[in-house]
Amino acid sequence: MTELSEERKRDFEAAAFRRLVEHLRARGDVQNIDLMNLAGFCRNCLSNWYREAAEADGIALTKDESREIIYGMPYAEWQALNQTEASEAKKAEFEARRPNDH
Repeated sequence: MTELSEERKRDFEAAAFRRLVEHLRARGDVQNIDLMNLAGFCRNCLSNWYREAAEADGIALTKDESREIIYGMPYAEWQALNQTEASEAKKAEFEARRPNDH
């Protein structure tokens, strides 16, 4: 395996994260509940992790600010453009798999 400096690893991690965020922005048809049910995380989780990382570095972000960074627009705007009502089956699956921190 190629030896990478911690700085290079961080650069690649940041690039992969940016690509993931861009991919999720382009796939507004994929609902957060689908992501949660399949992978155990969603866009809101990413925004929470982003906010927590900023706070660990002494930078305060609100939930709305971190969500806008991940969604690429205010959350309410994204919801109006993309969010659909989840089926009862999807809601039940979410409740059965709900992580402790949700």
